[in-house]
Amino acid sequence: MNGPSLVVSELSASYGRARALFDVSLEVGAGDAVALIGRNGAGKSTTMRAILGLVKQRGGKVVFDGEDISALPTHRIVKRGLGYVPEDRRIFAELTTEENLEVGRQAPRVDASRWTPDKLYSLFPNLGELRGRAGARMSGGEQQMLAIARTLMGNPTLLLLDEPSEGLAPRIVEQMIAAILQMKREGLGLLISEPNLNFARAVAERVYVIEKGSVRFSGTMAEFDARPDVRDAYLAL
Repeated sequence: MNGPSLVVSELSASYGRARALFDVSLEVGAGDAVALIGRNGAGKSTTMRAILGLVKQRGGKVVFDGEDISALPTHRIVKRGLGYVPEDRRIFAELTTEENLEVGRQAPRVDASRWTPDKLYSLFPNLGELRGRAGARMSGGEQQMLAIARTLMGNPTLLLLDEPSEGLAPRIVEQMIAAILQMKREGLGLLISEPNLNFARAVAERVYVIEKGSVRFSGTMAEFDARPDVRDAYLAL
């Protein structure tokens, strides 16, 4: 693993009286892709939301690029270079591709790759053909690409992707894998919540398995593949 860009220590979270996360700890290095896998409802999305401060009832510590961001509001965390693409994408449906990208634009960072519209059209060629099309008139896969591209316009140093392959056609999944591998080559760190194990294997070097809000396994993807007992206990339907 490269030097840790994100260090999460004993993160807990609750919704009202219901505890959702129990002392979750994980690390993501600069330029690394780390998979967070588990069944639906295991706590993957809640982990990401808690890292970003979107869950108000939480405890533990989150350090990003050497700074404790645990008490910061979400908008200040994002300003520091932590990008987030939620499962429901949240593009601006009435805006065109170009307009959506402009909404996401932030100033370049000295410690991150600079993403421009042209560079993003190269990363996602489909979007290059849809520059003037409104988000509402795009397929689910195109909307997912747009959501990621808009977040990259903020020039993040680390990106949280919540289920990027969910509901996508196989052809689009292959394009998404290629794009994530290119992001890694650009030095972007990625934490990817992903129920599709084959997708996770294709992009991630390390994996955390979460179940009922707790990390049950952490290690390299090779170490995970050598533990069918873990897969059967926490991922089998």
